[in-house]
Amino acid sequence: MAKDTSTVTRWLQKYRSGGLYELLSIKKAPGAERKIHDAAIAALKEELTTGKGFSSYGAIVEWLKLEHGLNIEYATVYAWVRYRLRAKLKVPRPQSQKQDEKLVSEFKKNSESFLIV
Repeated sequence: MAKDTSTVTRWLQKYRSGGLYELLSIKKAPGAERKIHDAAIAALKEELTTGKGFSSYGAIVEWLKLEHGLNIEYATVYAWVRYRLRAKLKVPRPQSQKQDEKLVSEFKKNSESFLIV
């Protein structure tokens, strides 16, 4: 398994400066700073768990701007809410005012018996 001379030289320099520990240590890049700070994330989680919720991800972007002074892109907000917080927007579907409550409850009872097979 041949290695380039520059690689071997770099390994020797690491070994001389810090010994075996320095040679075998794996460094990790610090990465970029998070765009949404911990306090805003905690407040967003709290807001998502309440019954009110948000009507859209754009509404979350506006809420973060108004409440926390953060100017976050839509795609970033979507990724945080959907994949990191694993939350969905909680807005109930509209229902007709003309629905008969008795018929709805009867439908729910009958549909459950078909599901249990």
